This record gives sequence, structure tokens and C-alpha cells, in this order.
Amino acid sequence: MKRKTGAIAAGHPETAEAAGEILRNGGNAFDAVLAAHLAACVAEPVLTSLAGGGFLMAKTSDGKKTLYDFFVQTPVRKKSSSSEFFPISADFGEVQQEFHIGPGSIATPGTVKGIFEIYKDLCSMPLQEIAAPAIELARKGVEMNEFQAGIFEIIKPIFLSYDTPKRLYGSQKISNGLIQKGEILKLPELADFLEELVTQDVSWFYEGYAADQISKICKEHGGHLTRDDLRQYRVIKRKPLEFTYRDAAVSINPPPSSGGILIGFALRLLEKSGFSRFLNGSVEALTLLAKVQELTDHARVEAFVDETIGKSEDVILDPGFVEMYRKKIEPGLLSPRGTTHISVIDSDGNIAGLSTSNGEGSGIMIPGTGIMLNNMLGEEDLNPRGFHQWTENSRMTSMMAPGILELENGQQVVFGSGGSNRIRTAILQVILNLVDFGMPLEKAISWPRIHFEKGLLNAEHGHDEEVLYAVSKKFLNHKIWKDKSLFFGGTHAASGGPEGFSGFGDPRRGGVSLTI
Repeated sequence: MKRKTGAIAAGHPETAEAAGEILRNGGNAFDAVLAAHLAACVAEPVLTSLAGGGFLMAKTSDGKKTLYDFFVQTPVRKKSSSSEFFPISADFGEVQQEFHIGPGSIATPGTVKGIFEIYKDLCSMPLQEIAAPAIELARKGVEMNEFQAGIFEIIKPIFLSYDTPKRLYGSQKISNGLIQKGEILKLPELADFLEELVTQDVSWFYEGYAADQISKICKEHGGHLTRDDLRQYRVIKRKPLEFTYRDAAVSINPPPSSGGILIGFALRLLEKSGFSRFLNGSVEALTLLAKVQELTDHARVEAFVDETIGKSEDVILDPGFVEMYRKKIEPGLLSPRGTTHISVIDSDGNIAGLSTSNGEGSGIMIPGTGIMLNNMLGEEDLNPRGFHQWTENSRMTSMMAPGILELENGQQVVFGSGGSNRIRTAILQVILNLVDFGMPLEKAISWPRIHFEKGLLNAEHGHDEEVLYAVSKKFLNHKIWKDKSLFFGGTHAASGGPEGFSGFGDPRRGGVSLTI
């Protein structure tokens, strides 16, 4: 096969290199993004897993766009008996966040079915070749870098709550601690599982060994999943949500996921409010951006964006609805999770943006596989009506918003981000930096961010101090961060077009890029 050129952005050097190896061997962007994801399950084990879920935004060389939804599904039946479901506290340094784990937190995983569906529709190489870099990495091991070791430290209570993750991810240097920077992580059980998986069909996971083990764990420990949940799971192919912002076209993850539609609402509100007339980083720009983020939170509730049914885009993107919120912007107005992303673009014009998540992980592993199950039923962000209030047998909503930005000059940017509720504000600000301020990709992603949520304005280190002081007088409930932080998301993007290929991985989340 002829070697491909292109650009890759991801959350770890080994993740990016797996995609690079595939492009160099003639694979397309979709071969590369799957290889990268499998490698990420080894190199970024807190952020993604084969027992989580995600989305692929795909644009093929003929211009066709499809959103592959393989996010998690709520169980078919909710058990009335009490389940093993308990809270842990994750320490982000400057903020604490509570998550729930245990068998009662596990939703039906979609990742493996997503991989097989994407492979069937879009890939050009044998699946064994696509998985080879990840299998080799799992056997030889990956050296723990500072960022990944830091992520382990943040969610340490999850991995120390059960014996299997404690054994697989325990440190050789310190007692009762998780793997440290510089230590080698080897996952031979995951390597064996991948070797078997790529020689089987998808039913081996959803109706065979994995399904048996998952249903057994849940039956014995109060989880909700049964074999019916695994057997009935389906990948959904959706038409992307498409809209324009000024002269740029955006294609992004549609409902029932909420991230894309909230980004669309914020962009329409900013466009109608004349955001582009302000200097980047000015008091006026940051004040308007914070107000729009605040109003987007209000609109999210009013338009029922987080409901798993209905067409909330008909409400929230309606011009009258947007205008109603625009009128709430007045000059003197005062303001009262684990995810990773991979972007690949190749020289044939194929574009792949893959966002995946395992939540923070449930602490429960499928025996003998090296795979941790998700804790999506224990994620507060994904359960806005409260825990155990989910609708049975429904696709869960998500902030993940992989998308494609097509600029007036012909350049195409594929993007996505990790960061829980901060995903939508991270992507929003990158789009504004690219479209309104004409920044190159690296600067657009590195530029300091703000995030408004639940009445609190968070401002990242790097803004002009006088500007921050002026903005903080308008938003009395605020927090100025001492440094750039993974709290503000991690946008990894790749670009291709008349100006050539480029990529940039967000340093907030250990991002790297490759140009082939």
C-alpha cells in the first residue's frame, strides 16, 4: 500500500505514533484513528477503555460526513435492589470532584461494537495490522509520563478500591500507591485479549466471554447489566449537526449528545452579539464570552438539552430562542471527566475525529482482560436529574463533541476535547480563536481559557492581569487559576488544506502531534 501523508493529534506520544505507523504503511485516517485508540487503551488507561463509549466524526474522501455514536447505553432494566455504588473524591489540586463507582455505576459499553462498525464501513487494512501497535505496546510496556502519572494520582481512590486494578496499576516504588512517573506499565492480559478479539467477530465480546463475565459481576454485586444489555447494544449512525459561524462551516456531534448543540447555540449568540469586533483577550471579549457561557447553561436547562429523547435542536437553535437570549446580554450585567480525543487527516481527504471516555472507571475489571468497565451511571455530569433517575434502555447524553471546522480559505480542522463539562467551552474558544482572530492552530489551542458554570467564573492563568481584574469586578464569584490546567479541557486538532498539514495536541492534557 502506498504511504499516506497527513496530520495526527492525540493525548500521548505512543497514541500518536500508532496512528503514524499506520499512515506510513499505507492505511487511511480511519485505520490510523482505530490504531491510535487501541494504543491509548494502553498509554492512557485512565482516560479511555474498550469498556467505555465514544463518537467518531468521519468525513470520507468523497465528502460524505457521518457521526458514529457508540456511546454507552443505560441498562434495559433498572434493578430495585440496592447496588454496590459508592462515592470517591478526585483531587484536581485546586478543586475537588465527586464520582461514584462500583458495579452499580456501569452502563452498557459501546466501544468494541463501534470499532467493528467503523472498521467494516471505513477501513482499508486488516484489523490485525491495525491492532498490532497496541498489542506490541501492551506487551513491551509504556513508560509512565508525568501527565499520565498525575491522572492516576487524581483518581487514585478508584484504582485502590478493588484488588485487580491495584495489582495491575500498583507502583513498584511506593507502598499502596499507583504507578509513578518513569515506571513501566505492561498489560499482557490486554495484549492477549486484543489478539483474540481481532481474530473473532464482535459477538465474541457482546455475547461470549466478556458478556458472561460482566453479567456475572453485576448479578453478584448489584449491578444493573445483564447479557440482554450487551446483546441488544447497537451503534447508531447519525447525520452531523451542521451550522455556520461567520464564514466557517461547522459539523459536530448532534443530539442526543449535548456538547455539539450547546457549542452551536453559543456561537450563534456570539455572532449576533458581534463578538468579532473585540480585541482578543480584552475585557469586552472575556466579559461577553463569560456571559454567553452563563446563558448557555440556562438555555441547556430551558431547552431540555440533557434529555435523551426529543429534538432539542429545534428549540435551542431556533432564531427566536437565540434572539431571546441575546437580549439578556446587557453591557452592565453582573454574573450572579475522563475523556481523550484523537484527530487524524490524511492526504486522500479522509478526516477522523474520535472522542472516547471511560468516565473515571468503575474500579471493576473484566477478569483476565486488563479492561476496566466504565462508571457512566456514576457521573454527575451525565445524570443531571440525579443518580438512579435514568431512563431505561436509552443512549446517554455526553459533552463529547468531535467535529470538523471548514474555513473560508479551504483549510479543514478536525477537533475534539476531553474535560467533562469543560469540553464545550474549550472547543468553543478554539473555534473563536481560529475564525475570529485568525490564530494558527497551536496558538488557538494554547491560548488561556475561561469557563463559567453554576455561578462561578473560572479563569485560567495567562490572561492579562489588568484584564482579569476588570472582568472579576463584573463576575464577583470567580476563581483565578495559578497555572494552565487539565480542568479547562484538552483540545487535540489536526488540519489539512491549501496551507498543508499541521496538528497540535493540547499540553493541558499531555497532547502531542505528528505530521507524516
